[in-house]
Amino acid sequence: MEHVLTEHRPSGPASPPTSPRPGRRLATWAAALLVAVPAVVAGCRLLGTDAVTPVPQALSFLPWLTVPAGLAALLALAARRLPLAAFAVLVLAVTAWCALPYGPDTTTARGPVVERLRVLTANVEFGQATQALTEAVRREGPQIVYVSECDPACARALTAALAVSHPHRAVVDGEGSAGSVLLSAYPLTARPAVPAAMGMPGASARIGGRNVELRLAHPLPPLPGHVDLWKRELGRVEAFAAAHRDGDPVLLAGDFNASQDHAAFRAVLDAGRLHDAARLAGAARTPTWPRELPLPPYVQIDHVLVSDDFRVRDVRFLDLAGSDHRAVLTGLDLHAGR
Repeated sequence: MEHVLTEHRPSGPASPPTSPRPGRRLATWAAALLVAVPAVVAGCRLLGTDAVTPVPQALSFLPWLTVPAGLAALLALAARRLPLAAFAVLVLAVTAWCALPYGPDTTTARGPVVERLRVLTANVEFGQATQALTEAVRREGPQIVYVSECDPACARALTAALAVSHPHRAVVDGEGSAGSVLLSAYPLTARPAVPAAMGMPGASARIGGRNVELRLAHPLPPLPGHVDLWKRELGRVEAFAAAHRDGDPVLLAGDFNASQDHAAFRAVLDAGRLHDAARLAGAARTPTWPRELPLPPYVQIDHVLVSDDFRVRDVRFLDLAGSDHRAVLTGLDLHAGR
């Protein structure tokens, strides 16, 4: 007779499936939240769009977004969420790649050097840094000075203090941030200002036997509710650059309220075949704004852009008392061309 042995197990409810530990759940949520902003911002940067608020504002922080992306990758690994970790690593890599300097690292200037000059661009914050700028010009000796946010009192003070060294000027009169001044040691021929809410004066200078187009750039900042205006005014600067792409040498400088991570700024570079002097000097990521916060400046929005007729000798960033911007001082060589 065959006997079958059976195992008797205690009856009762089945054990519930093991749920993730609370620490892992928290790490997963934290990783997802940390990677979200870098993913969106880096994606817009790759697609070449400034999109809408808050993307234009967030693009100013792009190099710093590698920090939350890296933390997200570490937290996802700690939580054993490998797909999320892989995504965070991808976002980190894309963000780091986007943070590389934009554009070539040299110009194609040809022929002998016909003039050595220095250019200074400064935002004096409603004229508050006028005295500091005057002292910097006397100390550093730039031949061309671009001044943003220079109200009538600022313009009068600068033209009086620098009348001997910089007797030529182009001015857009305006109160507060609307006023701008372009001062020159070289003779100037009047040129139309770029239409904008804040002054963007222009002129043509005779330098080293060549006519050089000078324009000051100061478009509106990309504040919430004003992004379309910001894009429109940078579009006018782009149109100026495109119109002079194959003409006389160009010096376009000022407070662009945009960094290399903004598509609207890169469009200006590409349209005019222009180069950011800071990029050519190996200082593409040196921040110029804002200076008056507890934290140090985090983004470069003040630029000196040059055409292929120039080579950059050096770039320095100056702190001016009273201004929330750092000034950009650039040494240039103007070549004779072909």
